Amino acid sequence: MRRFALPLLVICLLATTLSSFKSGFVPKPTASKINWITFKEAYELNKKAPRKVIVDVFTDWCGWCKVMDQRTFSQPAIIDYVNAHYYAVKLNAEMNEDVTIGDHTFKKQGNAHELAISLLKGQMGYPTTVFMNEKMELIQPISGFLEPRTFHQIITYFGGDFQTKEKFDDFKTGTYVKDFQPAMPTPGTGK
Repeated sequence: MRRFALPLLVICLLATTLSSFKSGFVPKPTASKINWITFKEAYELNKKAPRKVIVDVFTDWCGWCKVMDQRTFSQPAIIDYVNAHYYAVKLNAEMNEDVTIGDHTFKKQGNAHELAISLLKGQMGYPTTVFMNEKMELIQPISGFLEPRTFHQIITYFGGDFQTKEKFDDFKTGTYVKDFQPAMPTPGTGK
């Protein structure tokens, strides 16, 4: 009799658990990656529904660009925040294709593309993350690989226009800790 008790208990628990789900329940899918678009697409979308723009300026040969793709851009809190608050653009600084924005056409110029040169203010380094406001005006380019926590601090700082209210160091130790840090726990601590 006892050897049937455990399997019977498991079957009852399973049946109870399964019956508690509503039929037709489908969990809401979450984005598994950042919705990257072209610069031209961001420009056109911004005319209809203004949003800040984040531009990942990279090259095919850049090792740290690949690390940033794998370690930083893959974090769920970063994916969610970027997709909700920005138009995200990937821009290969060495691409050959022309990009026409409004009346101006940007072309490849030597080893780099004019659009990348313009966004990076001629300071060519990869990866560089460029932040633009809703009017497609440059807020700031930030050069180099960014760890996930640092990147999350930066996207929330610019995404919430905190650069107009407080210094970044004050934001990191105050507003970020209070309002945003729970979404981006410290690795290995859950905090």
